Amino acid sequence: MTSTSSIGAERLARRMARGCEFLGSEVAILGGAMSWVSERNLVAAISNAGGFGVIACGAMSPALLDAEIAATKALTDKPFGVNLITMHPQLFELIDICGKHGVGHVVLAGGLPPAGSLDAIKGHGAKLICFAPALSLAKKLIRSGVDALVVEGMEAGGHIGPVSTSVLAQEILPEVASQVPVFVAGGIGRGEAIAGYLDMGAAGVQLGTRFAAATESIAHPNFKKAFIRASARDAIASVQIDPRLPVIPVRALKNAGGELFTAKQREVAQALDAGSVEMAEAQLQIEHYWAGALRRAVIDGDVEHGSVMAGQSVGMVTKEEPVATIIETLMAEAAHALEKRAA
Repeated sequence: MTSTSSIGAERLARRMARGCEFLGSEVAILGGAMSWVSERNLVAAISNAGGFGVIACGAMSPALLDAEIAATKALTDKPFGVNLITMHPQLFELIDICGKHGVGHVVLAGGLPPAGSLDAIKGHGAKLICFAPALSLAKKLIRSGVDALVVEGMEAGGHIGPVSTSVLAQEILPEVASQVPVFVAGGIGRGEAIAGYLDMGAAGVQLGTRFAAATESIAHPNFKKAFIRASARDAIASVQIDPRLPVIPVRALKNAGGELFTAKQREVAQALDAGSVEMAEAQLQIEHYWAGALRRAVIDGDVEHGSVMAGQSVGMVTKEEPVATIIETLMAEAAHALEKRAA
């Protein structure tokens, strides 16, 4: 007779089969691309543990990305992907670097793929994954030839949209999950939630916050301690000061850095009023501020003045543990949840 635990595991394997096949991984869990955190060590650890690691290219130059991919390949022979930002001035050179290394999956973040980028990525034989923050955009991306979607809600860390994960999943999964694999992200901290989204038609999930404080993460001990101490309500979204400066909200742990960002926005708005900067330059200053603030927290350990980007699932990060243990725990929780439903 089949034991109940293996019934849950079998159900989980069946529901994850499509996502695993698409990614080439053992479990359909994507690592969220977190700038400064999702580098060779964490990415390789996620892939080695059966998941699918994703390098956060962020503002890296083509030469830096080239070195990062090579270093990741030295640490794992399992598949991993690269996350590229659509507004990167050297996007096409970065796509070519991914192609040179035979990267199988490219994740494009930050809006619709610019003209020609989709063909360039596909031309290298890679699969393209894009973010869909609304149903209309999901349909448009599928029509344009995207291979898979990530549906990420506002509970996530870093740059966020205005709609919650549960609402987006309910809106988008029934409409498009039969057409392309859809991965759900934002606020996922336990396996029960993974089981729920798989039951709704998701091919898998994406998690960032749960992995940020993993043993293999190079984040500063202060950064990890801030995650371990924080509760869900400590991860708050930034506020936009001036409507002329459309700032995509960023979710991070509440600290003096958040107040510094408000002050920075005021300073840039005043420069706009005085005519000393153009709009494009003003917006770039805001973006550069974030990149520097995140590095201060992750690498230098200044968790008071830096930006400690974290999702609301941060309250479920209770200790520093290996990536393999995190994935194992999530899978066991998901299998147990599916087993209970079977009963």
